[in-house]
Order: sequence, then structure tokens, then C-alpha cells
Amino acid sequence: MMNLKKQNSKKTVVVGMSGGVDSSVAAWVLKEEGYNVVGIFMKNWEELDENGNCTSSKDYSDVVSVCEKIGIPYYTVEFIKEYRDNVFNGFLADYEAGLTPNPDVLCNREIKFKVFYEKTMELGADYLATGHYCKTDNDGKLFKGRDTNKDQSYFLNMVKSDVLKNVLFPIGDLEKAQVRAIAKKLALSTKDKKDSTGICFIGERNFKNFLSEYIREKQGDFQTLDGQVVGRHSGAQFYTLGQRKGLGLGGPGLPWFVVAKDIQKNVVYVERGTRHPALFTDELFAGEVTWVDTNPEESFPKKLKAKVRYRQKDQDCTIYKLSDGKLRVVFDVPQRAVTPGQSVVFYEGDLCLGGAIVERTGPNYDEMNRSLPDIVAV
Repeated sequence: MMNLKKQNSKKTVVVGMSGGVDSSVAAWVLKEEGYNVVGIFMKNWEELDENGNCTSSKDYSDVVSVCEKIGIPYYTVEFIKEYRDNVFNGFLADYEAGLTPNPDVLCNREIKFKVFYEKTMELGADYLATGHYCKTDNDGKLFKGRDTNKDQSYFLNMVKSDVLKNVLFPIGDLEKAQVRAIAKKLALSTKDKKDSTGICFIGERNFKNFLSEYIREKQGDFQTLDGQVVGRHSGAQFYTLGQRKGLGLGGPGLPWFVVAKDIQKNVVYVERGTRHPALFTDELFAGEVTWVDTNPEESFPKKLKAKVRYRQKDQDCTIYKLSDGKLRVVFDVPQRAVTPGQSVVFYEGDLCLGGAIVERTGPNYDEMNRSLPDIVAV
């Protein structure tokens, strides 16, 4: 690959091109702003999906088309080993342990804003840019994107400010509809391409079937909390708290939901109803704490806002630092289906302070002593 050190007074920006509409428009915006723009496509997975298709081939084809259309050079890099070693193997280990990890958070920390970032700096770029809907400043602080429905700061909560100082988010001040409109005006091949909702770099596929290729199935019982067996499952690792679909449980009455798991006994506990008290908790305990910029722990306990899932509205909470360095988060309003392995991310207004990995929740919500509010956090 060429050395990217600029040969004129313009700053050079490497855009991580995914083959989607967001990174396509990000590259165009930067070129319009006068940067030397180079598109680089990352290949991090090499297996075919269940239909025998290599999704990365189609994505790369779209990268080529877009880069040629807007007139920028393009290259490809492979981080297949790094992705498997630093993201995927841990992802599988967490699932086998009964957790529900977030691969997008891990991928951003270990691949996009680590090995890929380091590669772009090594090649002489001034900045790395991506198509994330979020914003940063010269100090490397992380802020929500303008489009509140698409804001992706949640997924970047483990990226540190020393990296973000050299990162640009060109569409952070745009709404998704504006991004689509720009792509259509430019007649980019990605203009109508739907947003990816699959596993980071692996793509969309039947998730349980995919996991079954790596995690051995083991028959066990679906049980209610009082011990009644209501069905059979293929392995507690394949289910997540709050899950409704794919349980294979029917019968009259409200739908079934996963409310707890016992990995050692291979039991999945289920109860009926989206508002069953066992789905709710006031508090969680989290480790692997990361602060993007300034560490606020000296002021703990502290009232902040937090999310326990992407696109959730910010929730009022109080954060306590524990003696082992982990965090206890107590919510003003009970939270539904807080899931170990997922991220809890902290905010002050639009500023994303950082996050942590949920390890466990507090006691199940006690309907004997407190009643659920009319509107609960979902």
C-alpha cells in the first residue's frame, strides 16, 4: 500500500469504508471540505454466510463503486486474525459463560479504533474518519450525534480520547434522511442499501444457527421460577434475558419471556408477560470500566444518565464506586431486561463519559413491596 503522507498542504484523512451509505457520504463530505481523502475497506471475516455468500465481496464492490464515483483512491486491509483473536474468541467465551456480549462495542475498541487506527497513523494519515453518528472535539471528548434515533456514541464508549483526538465523524451533524438524500443526489451505489443489523463484520444471519457452529447444543428445561417445567431448550447459552421470540413456547395466556438463566444447571427460567416483575431491576454491578476522557470517580456517588441498551432513552441513576474498582449503578426507575455482558453507558447531557460491562443485576424487582409504575424503562 502507498504511503499516505500528504504531498500538499491539505490534511489526509483515511475513511473506513464499510460498503454502506453512511461511510460513503462521510467520504464525500470530507472531500468537499478540502481534505485529501483515501478510502480503506477492512476485511475482518472470511467465512460464507448460510446462503453461501461472501458478504464482504459485495461490500467491497460497493466501496470501489463509491470511491470511483466521488474520485478518491481506495485500498483494502485484512485484520482477520486480529478480529478472531481479540473480538470473536472472547465473544464466544462470553456466550458459553452465559453472558450476552456486544460485539460492536468490542470491535470498535479492538479493531476499528485500535489496529485499524494504528495502521492509518503508520501510513501517514492525519486523521481516521468513520460513518458513525456521533461527534468529537479537539480534546477527544465524545458527544451524541445530532440524529437522536441513530446516535452511536453508545458503541464507542470504550474508545479513549487520545485516539478520538485524531478521529473525524463527518456525518455526526446530519440526520439519516439527509445522508440518504445526499447519496441519492450523487447517485451512489449505496443510496438505497439497508442498514446493517448483524454481527459486526460477520453480517446478518440466523444468530442461533450461527452460534451453534461454535457452541455445542445441550438439551435442558424451560422452567418457571417456582420450578414448573414448561418446555425444552437446546442450551441455556443460546438465550438472553428478556427474549421472547424463538422460545417455542405457546399455550393460552400472555407470551413467555426469559427472566433468568442457570448455566451450571442448564436451566432457562421463563415467565409470562412483558411486565412480569422478574424482568425488572433497580440496580446493576459493572466492571471493565472505561472513561473516554476525564475520570469522574472522585465525585462519586454521582447522579448521571445511563443507557443499558442502544437507542434506549437516557435513564436517571446514581453511580457508586466499589472498593474493587467496579461500579454499582442504582436507577431512579426500574430497568427491564438488564443483561450481563452488555454495556452500561454514562452521559452528562450530550457528552458520553464512558461505560462499563454489566456483570450482574441486583435483586429482582419485588412486586410485594413496590408496584411497577405505569410507564417503565424499556
